[in-house]
Amino acid sequence: MTTSKATPLRATGDRFESAARTFLAAHGLRLVQANFLCRHGEIDLVMRDGDTIVFVEVRYRRGAAFGGALASVTFAKRRRLISAAHIWLAGRPYDARRPCRFDVVAFDGDRVEWVRNAFEA
Repeated sequence: MTTSKATPLRATGDRFESAARTFLAAHGLRLVQANFLCRHGEIDLVMRDGDTIVFVEVRYRRGAAFGGALASVTFAKRRRLISAAHIWLAGRPYDARRPCRFDVVAFDGDRVEWVRNAFEA
């Protein structure tokens, strides 16, 4: 029997997802689900901002080299997030009737940037 250990990369991701969740909760958002996995990828956080469902991508970079954390949300990544959100909503017909948006919480070193409605589906 093998035991799985979190990789250092996954541990870093978990730490920044937790920080993003705390940051967003302090701004009034409520957690619906963390780490939704499907065949199209992962949604880091699904939160609710009033009646709006918010799909949150959390990105971390040590610094702003190569465009930083926000720039790392590429067109391909956005496409996968949108596909994953469609699958999440398909399993929750009640929530599928709510307005939705895609936010990014980007950590560049010690700096955090929250971009509401970072892109549209």
